[in-house]
Amino acid sequence: MRGADREPSDYDHESQPRPNLRRPLAVLDRPRRHLPRHVARRPDGGLETAKLLSEDPGRYEDAAVEGIRRLLRLAPGEAIDPARVEVVKMGTTVATNALLERQGEPLLLVVTRGFRDALRIAYQNRPRIFDRNIGPSMYRDAEGRRVAPTQRCSRWTSRLPLRAARARGLAALALVLMHGYAHPAHEQRLAALARAAGFTQVSVSHEVSPMIRFVGRGDTTVVDAYLSPVLRRYVARVAQAMPGVRLQFMQSSGGLTDAAAFQGKDSILSGPAGGIVGMARVSQAAGFDRVIGFDMGGTSTDVSHFAGEFERAFDTQVAGVRMRAPMMSIHTVAAGGGSILHFDGARMRVGPDSAGADPGPACYRRGGPLTVTDANVMLGRIQPQWFPHVFGPDGGQPLDAQAVHLGFEQLAGEIAAATGRTMSPEAVAQGFIDIAVANMANAIKKISVQRGYDVTEYTLTTFGGAGGQHACLVADALAMPRVLAHPLAGVLSAYGMGLAEQAAMRERSVERRLDPAGLEHARRALDELQAAAEAELLAQGESPAALHVERRLLLRYEGTDTALPVADASADDCSSLQQAFERAYRQRFAFLLAGRPLVIDSAVAEVLGAAGEGGGMPVAREERSRPRIRGARVRLTAEGGWRRCRFIRGSRCGGDAIDGPAVVAEPNATRWSTPAGAR
Repeated sequence: MRGADREPSDYDHESQPRPNLRRPLAVLDRPRRHLPRHVARRPDGGLETAKLLSEDPGRYEDAAVEGIRRLLRLAPGEAIDPARVEVVKMGTTVATNALLERQGEPLLLVVTRGFRDALRIAYQNRPRIFDRNIGPSMYRDAEGRRVAPTQRCSRWTSRLPLRAARARGLAALALVLMHGYAHPAHEQRLAALARAAGFTQVSVSHEVSPMIRFVGRGDTTVVDAYLSPVLRRYVARVAQAMPGVRLQFMQSSGGLTDAAAFQGKDSILSGPAGGIVGMARVSQAAGFDRVIGFDMGGTSTDVSHFAGEFERAFDTQVAGVRMRAPMMSIHTVAAGGGSILHFDGARMRVGPDSAGADPGPACYRRGGPLTVTDANVMLGRIQPQWFPHVFGPDGGQPLDAQAVHLGFEQLAGEIAAATGRTMSPEAVAQGFIDIAVANMANAIKKISVQRGYDVTEYTLTTFGGAGGQHACLVADALAMPRVLAHPLAGVLSAYGMGLAEQAAMRERSVERRLDPAGLEHARRALDELQAAAEAELLAQGESPAALHVERRLLLRYEGTDTALPVADASADDCSSLQQAFERAYRQRFAFLLAGRPLVIDSAVAEVLGAAGEGGGMPVAREERSRPRIRGARVRLTAEGGWRRCRFIRGSRCGGDAIDGPAVVAEPNATRWSTPAGAR
């Protein structure tokens, strides 16, 4: 079973036979974090899905556990029988939310004397050059002392206020020494003393991020100490609700790990990583190896690039906090189904703020503002009678189309009064859709065209809550020839966790010239990293025969800081590595620094276990039902007027070619299929 706190879909559904590759679209959205999705594989190989609100205090304490209980069809109070569950694979936003809201564990930061302000000062990057305060800081206090020789370490640390800090209530500690990545003896000794002083969470930089850069290593260590206690409490609560059940979590790097080994620094992109794995696997199963992932949710859109292997970032920034940890490479733009529509007296703007789940879009009957979802209601692409009736005070009413019409009429009047330009309410709604589409198309250009990839040779794989309504429009804007919507697009993050491998990744700084001696040093480091990663997976119960190893070296030109990953070849000379680096560098930057030597920046070893079953087009029990076809009026463009459009509801239509315009409402997907070039 798998659970994920990712974007919701219109309908619960079991999987469908095949995707519609002509012009499909997938699901309507409600804001993320409020409808966790579950996908379960039955003993006969079939799939079942469930979704429910992440918070419903009157009915259950944890949505993930409750979803599992409902899939098992347990009576209230009935315990989960571990014999009925092979494994639970989960993604969670608990740590992400704690970081965004600054609700992590208060901690003590111990650094080398003279560097107590180093993490606060950091790099002094100023995206907004005139801001006096350059961003939120996580650091309120720091203790710094001079590091003594190892033999005097115990005597020196007795003067550190460790026990006093513990007595003040601090239970988490981040330990960052200047050269700890290369000489860990001092950090190891200090960590032992901190644990002896009573600290229950001790994050040590040479274990968390054994890399040379002090600021990146220090920030990552602080984040790990800040989030791990929050994460550990959540994992313990879930495990307590399912005693005896094997529990795994999705890491930001795209691999699964046992709950006991799940760390704060590896949890930031837990949910989105599952979506990328699912996107890649279902695209490959459909015959597409060059794919742009388009994950549109309630507050934002995540786009990703896949051309045969996952792309990962090792230096990232989330919520204003820098981290050096392997994560799926994702570019996010603030355009989602819940993005609020603005008119400031001169121009129209979409987002970046979101209506959230409460009050939600105007059509949710909670007095919310106009959003992208409301624009689709205004244009007829979302029909209230086809959407779940879960709104209003009693939770049983349909979407409020009248409130949407009144809102756009008022907005059209404001635009006319301010600019003198008369626009129909439908034209206003289409204008906001065009703005949102342009924002999302520009995000895709950043990960494709601006990095040397021809986006017209790629397939746009859409998933997430709101991706289905906009993927065809985005593809048209980018001249992309195909859009792929898997039958499980609305729950692809959860499904991807079921397809992912158990994985362990290790990295280490090398900082040697790319020459025979440097390469030999790097490969010794790779051997050690590989052995450590293999030992971790074997300890988690993975079969030795199932292990698969991927080794990479990150190379860069001497005097630069842009390192690109290159697969470690078996050749003894350095020429193959240099050629591979130059191909990647030329594609990215369109030139080479001829004559400049290469440096091995770092080494990365990843060990993978067996992948989960699936990825193709699974079969569901409702397939025998015939599709029901109805009609409704839909606005195609601002100038095109209203047009009669087919609304198709049924589980067999996913395998048929459908010429647009049409809306296909499967049990878990609403696909808006436009005629080519409709924009």
